[in-house]
Amino acid sequence: MSMAAAVETQLPGDRISKRNFDKLARFIYDYSGIKMPPTKLTMLEGRLRRRLRATNHGTFDDYCDFLFNEDGLAQETVYLIDVVTTNKTDFFREAKHFDYLQSVALPAISNSGVRTIRTWSSACSTGAEPYTMAMVLAEFTEGRNDVSYSVLATDLSTDVLQTARRGIYPEDLIAPVPRDLQRKYVLTAKQPGRREVRITPKLRSKIGFARMNLMDEKYAIGEPMHVIFCRNVLIYFDKQTQAGVLNRLCACLAKGGYMFIGHSESITGFDLPLKQVSNTVFQRI
Repeated sequence: MSMAAAVETQLPGDRISKRNFDKLARFIYDYSGIKMPPTKLTMLEGRLRRRLRATNHGTFDDYCDFLFNEDGLAQETVYLIDVVTTNKTDFFREAKHFDYLQSVALPAISNSGVRTIRTWSSACSTGAEPYTMAMVLAEFTEGRNDVSYSVLATDLSTDVLQTARRGIYPEDLIAPVPRDLQRKYVLTAKQPGRREVRITPKLRSKIGFARMNLMDEKYAIGEPMHVIFCRNVLIYFDKQTQAGVLNRLCACLAKGGYMFIGHSESITGFDLPLKQVSNTVFQRI
């Protein structure tokens, strides 16, 4: 059967109508800044099918009617956003950033007189990034009585935050972690054949996890941060949204602090109080 014939034999409710797709795309963009072009229609259908089952709606039309006409967004928004967010992450991803953090940024921050180095993983996904940051910070502060650290880890998705808080991962995911750091900060399962690991309680205790939407007008993070990681997130936003997010992040960055963005991202063309100090690494001026 051809693809066209297969589509024609589907029930009417098997597809998201253009009208409902436009509504969903507009809401997702307004709420999260994530662009949802028509090319993502099939992806959105696939990801939303479990929400149809969870909410006992038989068709996409019924689900969208629940969202937009029955005030379902009040209870469904968190789950809707969870299914549309992309959460690709690895330990020591873009490793040169962590080399720079360890060899340049942290010594400079410490030498400036900072006694508690405040760091923020602003799109932490399932936790590999903030746990990597914590490993580097733990190594830097080890044996120093004059400096400590904290890590704030935030994300829009409640699903990934739940995984991050647990700190349990498939064994092969920690392959990029150097062996000496694995021995210090990673626990292996006691049960034979269980190919999982867990981040040590001591390291987990150094990280505070919280849900945060980068589209919010202000970021409630307390005192300014000395290090902010916002990597591989800006690529999902248009230029206007990128400008707003970057300006709000800069407002949270201490003078002399460092911001890290993804290697495929750029801040060219934005008027920001930052100077470039390394590849996709910037310092607050």
